[in-house]
Amino acid sequence: MKSRLIAAKAHAEARDVKAYREAMQASQSGPYGYVWLLGIRQQDPLRIVKRVERGLAFQAFERLQRNTKLSTSDLAEAVAVSARTLHRRKEQGRLAPDESDRLVRFSRIFGRVLELFEGNLDSARRWLSTPNEALGGERPIALAKTDVGAREVEALIDRLEQGVLT
Repeated sequence: MKSRLIAAKAHAEARDVKAYREAMQASQSGPYGYVWLLGIRQQDPLRIVKRVERGLAFQAFERLQRNTKLSTSDLAEAVAVSARTLHRRKEQGRLAPDESDRLVRFSRIFGRVLELFEGNLDSARRWLSTPNEALGGERPIALAKTDVGAREVEALIDRLEQGVLT
């Protein structure tokens, strides 16, 4: 029974990333397509806001972690949640609204990096984890935990997509 559950989760992960990659390649991912990486199918921004305000189910964190293949500690760092708080949220089954907002923001960043690397997960993870001179020698994943840092990471992605060497 447990092995079937693990296989089902892996299949869902593969389906999420595959669907996002296909939509991205067909230029149909839309401005909110990155929420697929959280397991959210509805891309209506007002509904996303309402879900964030209620606090996302802890499963959204787990889903993004599986989809990105980031370690739990790296993803927790990216959304500025301590290991202790993460454990409490898992027991409660729900993230706080501010944590949910940061998780959605990181999903957006990861989606943008995935687009930059044409759907290559390994390259996206490596880029996020590598210190970048254009970001003052900081790792993009570390900067993405604040709104200002996330904006800088996205600005760098924009420049790289446009071929502007920084």
